[in-house]
Amino acid sequence: MRVVTERIPTLKSVTVGIWVNTGSRDELPRQAGYSHFIEHMFFKGTRSRTAVEISREIDGLGGEMNAFTTRETTTFYVKVLDQQLPRALELLSDLFHHSQFDPKELEKEKQVVLEEIRMVQDDPEDFVQELHTGQVLGPHPLGSSILGKEDTIRRLRRQDLMEYIDAHYDPRRIVIAIAGNFNPQESYRLVSRYFGKRRLTNNSSELNRRPPDIHGGVLLKQKPLEQAHLCIGLKGIAAGHRDRYAVYALNSILGGSVSSRLFQEVREKRGLVYSIYSFLSGYSDAGTMTVYAGTRAKEVDHVVDLVCREIKRINSKGVEKNELVRAKNQMKGSLMLSLESSHSRMSKLAKDELIYGSRSTMKDIISHIDRVTVEHVHDVGQRLLNMDRLAITGLGPIQSRALASYR
Repeated sequence: MRVVTERIPTLKSVTVGIWVNTGSRDELPRQAGYSHFIEHMFFKGTRSRTAVEISREIDGLGGEMNAFTTRETTTFYVKVLDQQLPRALELLSDLFHHSQFDPKELEKEKQVVLEEIRMVQDDPEDFVQELHTGQVLGPHPLGSSILGKEDTIRRLRRQDLMEYIDAHYDPRRIVIAIAGNFNPQESYRLVSRYFGKRRLTNNSSELNRRPPDIHGGVLLKQKPLEQAHLCIGLKGIAAGHRDRYAVYALNSILGGSVSSRLFQEVREKRGLVYSIYSFLSGYSDAGTMTVYAGTRAKEVDHVVDLVCREIKRINSKGVEKNELVRAKNQMKGSLMLSLESSHSRMSKLAKDELIYGSRSTMKDIISHIDRVTVEHVHDVGQRLLNMDRLAITGLGPIQSRALASYR
């Protein structure tokens, strides 16, 4: 296992994260949802602790313990006061190495995950974005739901999960990240004590990832809602792409902030939406750019036309200098504010190691942002904001004839 650390003596907290380089994209169709389900099961009891005792212990430490699954990673973390680091590491190690995956707990957790799937389907903003991801990435594993499908969850067995762990939880895929106020020598001793005996598994497999194709078109799903929820998507870039800072600026100018073109034009000027924003999804070998908006059903065509107009404007004319200055300042401010906690610093450490194999400093990032030019943003805009691959997903009381001009 690789270990990355950052000591921040001005803080009173420390966060430890275990990042496994496996996620929903590494599942076969019959394994849909396994990565996420495994994340749940790590908290359901070990050889020496019940699920209740785990919850009480982390509360007794005055800390926070949780986990999350993405399309490419599974993460387990604990955040505590600095003096509680030894106990937190022992607890995290116990969960990671000695979880029992009790069959009775597994059956109960199936119902919890099924409720989580239903919860997403009841949240139209989440649901339309999940539909959109599946539409844009098609049958590729990246296009599948992280939560899995109801039938694969209902059928899974303990042995299925244990075999998945053997195949994917190889130490060479694992990064332990520690950030906050801690003694470096003591922390390395503790990590070695609690995590240093992990052996390579005989069934471990190499990462076998292939980049997806990006699909366009229109997908409409009827649902009795008060609003129509829309996603308008285009091809993006991979997480570690050399043009990423120019694309970050492009996204900020298009719809990534309250001063962005889309927010000002569609919400502030015309009052057609309450929520509209753009965001980037970057993976190890691909990416997408997506605009989300919620509006009245009768305004669907109008809102999509306005979004497409701004996309075409940036593609043909680029951005203005004052827009770029504002976007760069917003990027720097967001970066600084996001790194004021030990948890966010821990996440940055792990992502740097997994994506780049090295650590980027704040000074490096600011330098990259400062070097972005109007010409650079225009260049990436011409390459990415291509209407030929435009994908539109709609959810709600949308007429079947809506968006006919984009089909």
